[in-house]
Amino acid sequence: MLDKDMREPLFDFLDEYFDKIRIIEEKVILKSRADVLGVIEGAITGFEIKSDSDTYERLPAQIKDYDKYCDYSYLVIGKSHAAHAAEHIPDYWGLICISEEGCNEAENDISQSERESSRIKVEVIRNAALCPKVKLANQFQLLWRNELSQLLAMNHLPKCTGKNKKEISKLLIEKVDNDLLREQFTELLFERDYNIFNEGSDSSDEKVTTFRKTKTGVRAKKKPAKKAVRKAPRPVGVKNVITGRRRKNNEKKER
Repeated sequence: MLDKDMREPLFDFLDEYFDKIRIIEEKVILKSRADVLGVIEGAITGFEIKSDSDTYERLPAQIKDYDKYCDYSYLVIGKSHAAHAAEHIPDYWGLICISEEGCNEAENDISQSERESSRIKVEVIRNAALCPKVKLANQFQLLWRNELSQLLAMNHLPKCTGKNKKEISKLLIEKVDNDLLREQFTELLFERDYNIFNEGSDSSDEKVTTFRKTKTGVRAKKKPAKKAVRKAPRPVGVKNVITGRRRKNNEKKER
């Protein structure tokens, strides 16, 4: 199977496997681009996809980068990799196989969680364990400046005006219980609203504006009663954010 054919079955499976998850695709982490990051309660889970047409050439470097950001990581493979994929990943990485026929039909001693969609089968060959190398300071790089400010307020800490993101992250890690911080920061990521890049925001860090355009593509003059606005760039490193992948009983709160 190709990468593009594996993603939707994987996303459907994750929706059922986790009680609450938000999926971010193609996120740059250090020198790698994570295929999928799953934000769950208190943890970040990474999924590196290796389709039947992919090789393991870049995997060692990708593993190093995933390990610095993700609490749990999975290698998601096509059936052609099933026999030897485990040899290429650390013991604490999990392994998921996606295929049309299934990957381990003859093996009965493997704990599996699977979902079939038409002829496509998703099987958990090996569950991931907590990564011993992950650091909260690295994970905080996923947060926007205004989200770090929210963490400060949630934990009754000063605003830290004039400090950069790295300094604020260090202060939070030193002053607040790290398990509590993980729950708070993943909740902020889960509730993040990317619509601000279309609708604008009242936050000083998140002001987003857009130009009105005429049918000819020329920017129209602003109305006297409104300020001219411009379209903000897409957030760095995010190619496609899936905002609707939440279970029905966990619908996004109205802003």
